[in-house]
Amino acid sequence: MLADWFDKYPLAEYAAYLGGLAAAALVTHLVARYLSRHVLGRIARETQFRWDDYLESHGVFRRIADLAPALVVYFGAAVLPLHERIAHALSRLSGTAVVILVALAVNGLLSALNVYYASKPQSRVRPIKGYVQIAQLLLFIVAAIVAVATLLDKSPWFFLSGIGAMTAVLMLVFKDTLLSFVASVQLAGNDMLRVDDWIEMPGQNADGVVIDIALHSVKVENWDKTVTTIPTYTLISQGFKNWRTMPLSGGRRIKRSIFVDAGSVRHLEDAEMERLRTFVLLTDYVDAKREDLRRHNALHAPEPGMIANARRLTNVGTFRVYVENYLRQHPGIHTGMTLMCRQLQPTPQGLPLEVYCFANRTDWVAYEAVQSDIFDHLFAIAPEFGLRVYQQPSGADVVEGARRLAAGFERA
Repeated sequence: MLADWFDKYPLAEYAAYLGGLAAAALVTHLVARYLSRHVLGRIARETQFRWDDYLESHGVFRRIADLAPALVVYFGAAVLPLHERIAHALSRLSGTAVVILVALAVNGLLSALNVYYASKPQSRVRPIKGYVQIAQLLLFIVAAIVAVATLLDKSPWFFLSGIGAMTAVLMLVFKDTLLSFVASVQLAGNDMLRVDDWIEMPGQNADGVVIDIALHSVKVENWDKTVTTIPTYTLISQGFKNWRTMPLSGGRRIKRSIFVDAGSVRHLEDAEMERLRTFVLLTDYVDAKREDLRRHNALHAPEPGMIANARRLTNVGTFRVYVENYLRQHPGIHTGMTLMCRQLQPTPQGLPLEVYCFANRTDWVAYEAVQSDIFDHLFAIAPEFGLRVYQQPSGADVVEGARRLAAGFERA
């Protein structure tokens, strides 16, 4: 009797089938969501493995669950005796939904893979985020072509054949992506950049630690806690300084000068030499130098009054030796690397004595403490050698000098 009624009213028959198909899709959706959330999700949270947690957090299980009602509609439209146009429309719509949901599930899988890999130590050496983003871009391009082809009931090759004619346009649209991809390959292949590397790139106002390497950009956290975003291809085209090898070497360079007033540079008298000999760091040097000078002067300056023909110790030369010996015995200096105290070209500010050595601590705070400790001592000990450290006169110096000059005139 119901069949006779459906024969009499075919639209009611189609509506009944569609209602049943919708009810089946809804029930399937509820069951699949329950299984994905309360069964698979619970298993993922309770297991000791981390990769299933990443799958759950990136919605992979949820996207797979959403596939179930779309598949029910797709296969139901092919099985149920629906009108040809209705069945065809349902097949195209559900097929398009299946393509989109599969693409979203695979995209979530790739994101979970990237996060899981980022938790491994080797990710800092070989990050894969750029490659994952390329794969996701290609995935969505392919999914978009297949989805549109399914919706319009065309072959995907129909759209792919048109892409060939749009190559120039696509190259223009994806220019930055292509440049970034090539740059990412070069950076990874040559091991030029890793997460946690300290880099400097003045042209981009970047000076800090790399916190993220993506396809299109690299993020650098500067020392003032700001973040600079640099296009990936800019790193290749402009170049940058990477400080990674510095902490690996175990030494961090100290390169700083003390400016000595050139007017305080002079020869040492015998009494001064004897006093400086009492410095533990200079005892062997003064003794050896005295003997060397005695032999030289006996041959080339036999007359005591001929000072121009004699060799004598200078306060600045002795100070340089003292600085080098002091650095060699300092616990914060790496003695296996270059160590010296040298004179630079004299300047209007005086004679620069440059300390060039390497601290054996590379972390910033400890390095600055070592450097400050060294120069605290050198500034304080320089007057013991009769040397004046140059400082550009300030207003207070001028006032004090004028006061002393006035006091001298009054006494006169």
